[in-house]
Amino acid sequence: MKRPGPLLTLLAGVLLAAFILTLDSTTGTKSASSTYEKSSPRKPSPSAAPTTAAPSPTPKRSAAPAGVYTGRTDDDSSAVAVSLRGGKAIAYFCDGHNIESWLKGEVRGAGDMRLTGANGARLNGTLKGAGKLTGTADVGGGHYTFTLARAKKPSGLYRANSQVAGARIVGGWIVLPSGRQVGLVTRDGKPSAAPAIDPRTGAVTVDGQQLTARPVTP
Repeated sequence: MKRPGPLLTLLAGVLLAAFILTLDSTTGTKSASSTYEKSSPRKPSPSAAPTTAAPSPTPKRSAAPAGVYTGRTDDDSSAVAVSLRGGKAIAYFCDGHNIESWLKGEVRGAGDMRLTGANGARLNGTLKGAGKLTGTADVGGGHYTFTLARAKKPSGLYRANSQVAGARIVGGWIVLPSGRQVGLVTRDGKPSAAPAIDPRTGAVTVDGQQLTARPVTP
């Protein structure tokens, strides 16, 4: 049998090598692609956005309780009454002779007050629980300290405002827990000792005319 020539043998070898390379390349590409697709990790799903807790509401400070506080100054020279309602206060300072002052202002928080009146009068007070009010008053050039107790009717603070015989009458009364009354009546701005009122009805007679003194509230 005649052997193939060297040129034919070399050509067959080249063709075989080219076929093997082509087959390996094709198989390897497909295999790599398939392997990558199978082993490729899935994209993580987006996590839910973190929730933010709502801020706690600021606790409200309790308002000062409504009521009337009465008592005498620590030196026992004068009487003081303070009426509280809706965060506001009206006070009356009276010595029963010739010094008096009406003061008013707001109550801060649960019981601090800074009240002012005519001629530079001032009253500073603080509630101590529900039954006591302590403070100072600067009235008529004097400085006074006081401790007041919560009043129970008929004790309290009363005021009358009217016209009698052409004169403007303004009366103020502090009825203490003992039943004692301290007050002044001014006639066109001139003070004098106040006649007693009936604290159950507020009736009072001034210069022969009957008036009604009413409880004072802010």
